[in-house]
Formats: sequence, structure tokens, C-alpha cells
Amino acid sequence: MLSFVKNFAILTIHNYTCLLQEIEYIKRSARVGNSYKSTMNLPTTTFSMKANLAQNEPKRLEKWDEQHIYEQILEKNKNGKPFVLHDGPPYANGPIHIGHAFNKILKDFVIKSHAQQGYFTPYVPGWDCHGQPIEHMVEQTLGKEKMAQIDQVTLRRLCRQWAEKYVDIQRKGFKRLGVNAAWDTPYLTFQHNYESGNVEIFKKMYLDGSVYRGRKPIHWCKNCHTALAEAEIEYSNETSSSLYVRFKMDSIPDAFARAGLKETLWVLIWTTTAWTLPANAAVCVAPHARYVCVRAQNHAMLMAQELVEKVAQLLSWDNYELLRDSTGEVVSLEGIELTGLTYECPVIKEHHGSFIYGDHVTLDDGTGVVHTAPGHGVDDYLVGCKFDIPVYMPVDDNGKLTKDAGERFCGYDTDDVAPDMIAYLKEEGTLAGALEITHSYPHCWRCHQPVIFRATDQWFVSMDKTNLRKAALHAIDNDVQWVPAWAKNRIGAMVSERPDWCISRQRSWGVPIPVFTCSKCGEVVATEQTFDAVIALFEKEGADAWFSKKPEEYLPADVCCEKCGCHTLIPEKDILDVWWESGVSHTSVLKHRSAEGLYFPADMYLEGSDQHRGWFQSSLLTSIGAYGCAPYKSVMHCGFTVDENGEKMSKSKGNGVDPADVTSTFGADILRLWVASVDYSQDVRVSDSILNQVAGTYRRFRNTLRFILGSLGDFDFDSDAVCNFEQLTALDQWMLCSLQNLLHAVQAAYDSYKFHTVYRLIYDFMVGDLSAVYLEAIKDRLYSEAPNSPLRRSAQTTLANVLEVMVRILSPIITFTAEEVWENYPQSHLQRPGRPESVQLAGWPDDASFFPVIPENARERIAARFERVFEVRDVVLKELEEKRATGELAKAQEAAVHIYANSEHLDALRALDGAGVEELLVVSEVHLHESADDAITVEIQHARGEKCPRCWNYRSLGTQSDYPDVCERCAQVLREINYHAEC
Repeated sequence: MLSFVKNFAILTIHNYTCLLQEIEYIKRSARVGNSYKSTMNLPTTTFSMKANLAQNEPKRLEKWDEQHIYEQILEKNKNGKPFVLHDGPPYANGPIHIGHAFNKILKDFVIKSHAQQGYFTPYVPGWDCHGQPIEHMVEQTLGKEKMAQIDQVTLRRLCRQWAEKYVDIQRKGFKRLGVNAAWDTPYLTFQHNYESGNVEIFKKMYLDGSVYRGRKPIHWCKNCHTALAEAEIEYSNETSSSLYVRFKMDSIPDAFARAGLKETLWVLIWTTTAWTLPANAAVCVAPHARYVCVRAQNHAMLMAQELVEKVAQLLSWDNYELLRDSTGEVVSLEGIELTGLTYECPVIKEHHGSFIYGDHVTLDDGTGVVHTAPGHGVDDYLVGCKFDIPVYMPVDDNGKLTKDAGERFCGYDTDDVAPDMIAYLKEEGTLAGALEITHSYPHCWRCHQPVIFRATDQWFVSMDKTNLRKAALHAIDNDVQWVPAWAKNRIGAMVSERPDWCISRQRSWGVPIPVFTCSKCGEVVATEQTFDAVIALFEKEGADAWFSKKPEEYLPADVCCEKCGCHTLIPEKDILDVWWESGVSHTSVLKHRSAEGLYFPADMYLEGSDQHRGWFQSSLLTSIGAYGCAPYKSVMHCGFTVDENGEKMSKSKGNGVDPADVTSTFGADILRLWVASVDYSQDVRVSDSILNQVAGTYRRFRNTLRFILGSLGDFDFDSDAVCNFEQLTALDQWMLCSLQNLLHAVQAAYDSYKFHTVYRLIYDFMVGDLSAVYLEAIKDRLYSEAPNSPLRRSAQTTLANVLEVMVRILSPIITFTAEEVWENYPQSHLQRPGRPESVQLAGWPDDASFFPVIPENARERIAARFERVFEVRDVVLKELEEKRATGELAKAQEAAVHIYANSEHLDALRALDGAGVEELLVVSEVHLHESADDAITVEIQHARGEKCPRCWNYRSLGTQSDYPDVCERCAQVLREINYHAEC
């Protein structure tokens, strides 16, 4: 600690001493020759040091609108190779959040980097405008009384107005981020030609046999009163009653009877859904597990042998015993041997259930005997179908038990029935135990309330009837590039395991399922003729016509029920799942809007990682079902945005980041730079403190760009540039080669969509090679040499190349700032014939765009030389830093450096022409000494001479009679300046 205090004190005194020396020097410079500032080539630029992004970015957006920059880019690249990123539609129900911004900015990186490289990149944004949340908000706004008075057509009109309002709000939010798109002509899922696309796909898949109507258990939201697909389910913890219940068996297995069992045998089941007990129709066992009779609680009970000890502990069985034969061996039966046994159902006692078996039964929890209600579970339904088990479903749309659940439970909500069910089971003497457990349970992703499984008549897409699953998995494995690559396994697992897709919803605001039923016999009427009539209707009048017109107004006169010949048809009331709606955008947008340059399949879909079970999957299934191929050539996903602690953002926690606040405080370019800095494939952290750090990086970038612009203030590329690579100084050659290496690496990173690698490459280059090495080294040349000095023009030529590359490769990321840089080029550059008015029209740099052209072998040769040079530089800088820390030197320019190294290193240093070694090390003197030892050693001494008041290097002063106060180099520059002034 004392050592730290001592060093800190030395450093503080040293800094204070340096400050006094600088003040004294400034005073002396003012006295000597009335200051040489006017003779220096100081940077001059109109590019402001202060960004004022929040104020200036909206002005630039207005200018881009006036210039029609999006249209200009398309026109410029109209003959280029096309690249279509198809926009996944965000939901039009509220302002954009930080996740929206993250997603849209990533898409803009993809589009702009391709457009810069000459690709034709039409980008049509879209919005998902149908669905329950909008309908729910309209219902809440109207209130129950008004809702009861309006018809479906009016409700749909109000929903459309709600969606239109938020489409406009979100569009403004996205435009503020600097995202280029066809904002005036987006696609909206309620547009006529979009709605007709739904029918086109339904027609193809229905007629092929993939779409069918069936009665099976689906996720049902009793709050929203609609069926839900798997993609609309989220899982949260719920506390439920865990019940162990005895069902009275109708007979005893022979093996148990032979072992002497004579009393009533019960089968012990376990359930966490008390409300499903009235619908019990079977019990399911594991086919190859062993089942035993256990005596406990004065009852003989059948259960899995492997779980006896665990259940005994949970239910506090102090004494229990297993049924054994005369030899003392435990009597057990394989599960499959129990098939066909029956029992009395626990609530509806006139029902008798059957023993069946299924592979879904595990021995992880419970009793190894699964209470089975085919009307309330997918596994139960599927196994029930194999054994012809009846489907009971005594629950209505509101989640209330009906009279079919028995008089005692009729009217109970499924959430409230557990206490009375427990009381009933106790009264019946069939409750073996009741516990409270917390477990993961499905919830509706819209209202966030628990859902139930209910068997209802719904429309489904079969995953296997027409080999849809098999074809989709083949496309996932063979036809699509996944970014990142491991995402293939994620969506592949989801498709391989998903049940049939329930595509019907019991709501008003959406596209109707385009089928009819016969008013006489109830037969479904759906033919190529009816589908084509509905497609034509929707194209002309939109889906609203389904609810306002009678079928006979738009169907051909000869359409009738094929079964009974009746001509009176009833249109289906259910609407399509919104995932189906958004999924058919490959037809409603890519195909329907091909005149705008869109095409099928798209080059890329890019959305959040949750869309592997959402839009990515619904698009894939509908495209495979209709066309036999994937709708995309590549799929890129991004993670979720979380706070700086990695926690999910929520209003209740107050840890959210509003992009509108960010753009009004920091500016959109800070948000864009943050997006570039993170690995988008994972969840990404964002907060004010993180954005402040990014703003610090932005300032470094901006200041570097400003310095380059200022240093080119008097440079005319056409007349002042060095035309031959070999005429550049060695350091300038190195910088030009380093710039070319950067360009190649950045382009490869853009092409592989590794934007955080682009960010890191640019950051390391600008902060390291460019700022810390090159710009620091050439300041003396830029400031102190004569304006037209070959040394200075060599540096300016290099900087002009740096600027031309950096402004273009940064444009996709900090798009506003790159444009500001482009607009504030030196006047000679701005007036060059044919110069594009926007950097977004400037194109991508390549090796041929470097001037002078870099010879083919130069990069390798120069890199090898400078590898040795920087080995020496590292040693020198370390020694200089130690001298500054101890106060022996105030600045590196005070130093005379003696370098001892082998011939290879010295030859590399000598190749730095002229005063190149002093320039690179930013010292006043360098002396090279050959050493037989491979080790590099350095001695630092104070430079001879005095500090030149013009260039601040330590030189011999007074050698020039006409300018005795400055060094020889500065005197020569002053003569040249005065000569040109006199001329």
C-alpha cells in the first residue's frame, strides 16, 4: 500500500511538473517570433467535434427522404445480383421496444452491407395486424355494454383502425433508427392480396390432404376463449394440488389371487390436475415395468414396484408390505400383462375405465400408473386412440365443468375445483394423499393465464399424413443455411417432436378458414371451385366480405353439397391461426410482390430465436406443404435483450430500455454501434451504463475520423496524391497494407454476418494501428513539414485512402455518422466529378480502389519487415514509459534512444527511410547499434539540443541565421512559406 501511495505521489508531482513546463513553453513560444502557430499545418474541417446525434439525426432522415435514398440505392444496383431479406412482421400493438430495435438494426446491417457491395436489395417491411391481442384491446376500450351492441363487421373495422395506428407509430420508431426500407409500401396482413394468399395455401394443402378437421385435445385459453398452437404457449411455474387417488378395480389379477390376495384391490394413480378426474377413462402403465400389490393405509394397492419406496416416503407410510408368494418372493406383473383389466372411475362411477399401456409413462414421479383422460391431454388422446378409449370432455369454453362432470362439480372453474375434489375423495375414502407442488405449466402467451387441454372440433395441419414432417426435416438438414449453424438442431428437434398443428381460432379479427358446411347435412364443402371463388373475393374486397356477404353472392351457382345436393352453405366461423397468417408471407409478399424485385425463396429470414417454433417454422411448414421446398435459403436468429444483470426486462422491474429514450439521449448511432458490438446469436445485455461505454467508443471513432478529415483540409486527391506506391514512405506503405488487410477481414466478417467481428476488427484497427501507432507517428510530418512537402503528401495520400475505406465499411453500422463524414469531406473532394451525394451510393472499396495500387507481393514483404520493427518498438515504448513514470522524461520527444539489436532487426529499422525510426517512436534521436545477441536492449538518454519552439523536437537551434530560434528543418519550411507568400 505504501509503495502504491509513493508511486502515485511521484506520478502526480511528475504530471504537475509537466504542466508547468508546458505553460512555460507556451509563454516562451509567444515571446519568440510571436508564435509559429500560423506557420503550422493545423487540422481544419467542418466536421464538428461534438456529434449532437439526437438533434442532427432527424435532420439527416429528412434529407434522405427528400433524396429518396432507398429508391436511389435500388436504382443504382438494379443490374446487380439480387439479395432479398424477407422481413418477419412484428405485431402492430404498441410502440417499438429494445428487442424490436435490436432486430431491425441487425436487418439493416445485412441490407446495407449487401447494398454497398452492389447487390439489388429490395426490403419490404411488414406488420402482423390480426389476432386476439388487438381484438382484446378494442373490447376493453369499448367496454362490455358497447361490445354487446356491435356486429362482427364493425368490430373488425375498429380492430383495423387500431392496427393502423400502431403500424404508423412503429414505422416512425424504425425509421428513426436509420433503417432503409420501402416504408411507404409495407405489407400488412389485412391487405386484400395478403389475405388471398392465405386461401391459396389453404387450398393447396387441403386438397393435398394435409389440412383436416378433427376432434382432439388442444391448448385452450379459457380467458381468451380460443384454441392455441404450441408456438403460442409459454411456461411458468404454478402451484397445484398433487393428488394420490385410489381407483377401485373390478377384479384381481390371477397372480395376486394365487398369492392369497382376497380383499378389494385398488390401483393407485397420481395427478396434478384434479379437474380432469371426471373425464377419466383409462389408466396407463409402462409396458415393461414391474407392478406389485402394496398393503398400506389399510388398502391393497397396485403400483410400480420401483416407486413404492418413494411414494411411501411422500405419503408417510409408516408400515407397508408387498404381496409375496409362498416362497417369499414379491409377486409382480409386467405392465403389459395388466392390459384389459377394468376399474370403477373415480367420479362418474357408472363409467368403468380400462388398463392400457404407453411409452410415455415414466418412473420418474408418481406411481407408474397414469390417470388417463383422452379429452384433456395429447398423450392421453394418442394412446387412447390405440385402445379405442372413449373421449369425455366435461369442460365448456369458459373453463367451467359441465353437468357431465357430475352434479357436485357442475359449474366449478377448473382452477377452483381442487379443494372440493379433495373433500369428495376423502368422503369416498379414495384419497391416499394430497400435497402441494410447484411445477412448470403451460400459459397463454397473450394473457399469461394458465391454459387447459380440451378436446374440441378444430382444424389441423397433419404432420405425417402427407409426409410434411419428413419433408420439412429434409429441408432443414440439406437446403437451408442456419446462422448460427447450431440452430439447425434447435428447429429440427422442434419439428420432429411437434404434434399436428391446430390452425383454427375462435375469434373475430383474422382471416376466416375458407370452407363451408352444408346447412342440411353438415358436410364440409371445400373444392377447387369454392377456393378460387374465395380467392377472387378476397383479392377484390378483402376478408371482411366473408362476414358481410352470403356465400351465394360470390360462389358459382352450381356449387352444392356433394353428399346431399343442398345449395345452402354456411361459411366457417373460425379464423386462421396468426402464425399461419404470418407464415404464408412467402406467397402473399414474396410471390405477390415479385414486380418489386422480391422472389421466392428469399435469401434470408432473420428474427429472434423464439421464431424457431414460431414464424420460421410456420413459414417452413406452409411452404413445404404448398410448394415442396423451404421459403428461405438461409435463416439467421438473434437472442433476446436483457438488462446488464442478464435478467429479462419488464415494466414491473423497471429495467427496460426504451429505444425512443436512447435515440433522444444518445442518438441512434450509439444504439447501432451497441448492436454491432454484441454477439447477436446469444441473449445480449443493454443498459444506460453499457450504452455510455459504447458512447465512449463512438467518441474515439468520431475523433479519429475528425482528425483525418482535418489533416486532409488542403489535400486535393487529383493533384496532390502520390501516384507510385514505392514513393510513399515505409510507414505509409505499412499503413496502406494494414488498411487492405482490414478491408479483406471486414468484408469476410460482413459476408458471414459476424457483425461483432466487424466491430472488433474496426475497433482494434482504429484504436491500435491507426490512432496509437500511425497517427501518433505522422503528426509531426502533417503539422511541421511544408504544405507541399513530399513527406506530408505521402501521409495525406495514405490518410485519404484510410478515409475512403473507413467511411464505407462503417456506413452499414454508424450510418448517420458515416453520412456526416461524407458530407464534410474537404472541398476539393466534394467537388470531384461524379461523386455520389451519399456514402450509401458510393459502393464498396476493393483492392483496385486503392491509390496508388498496392503491388501484389507488397503486403507480405512489408508485414514481415514491420513484424521486426514492432518488436523493437514494444521494447522502446516500455522503457520510455518507465522513464516518464519516474519523472526522468516528460515527453517522448525529449528522448534520445540507443537500440541494440541483431542485424535483421536493424535492417528492418534502417528501411524506415529518412527520419522514419524517430517518427515511428516519436522521439528526437535514434541511434542503432548492432548486437550479436538476439535480445533487444534499449538505453534512453535525454536528447541533445534544445526544444524547437515550432515543432517541439529537440534539435540544434541557431544554425540558420535567418531563423535562429528554430531547428534547421523548420527554418527551411519557413523559407518556403515566405517564398510562396511573396510570390
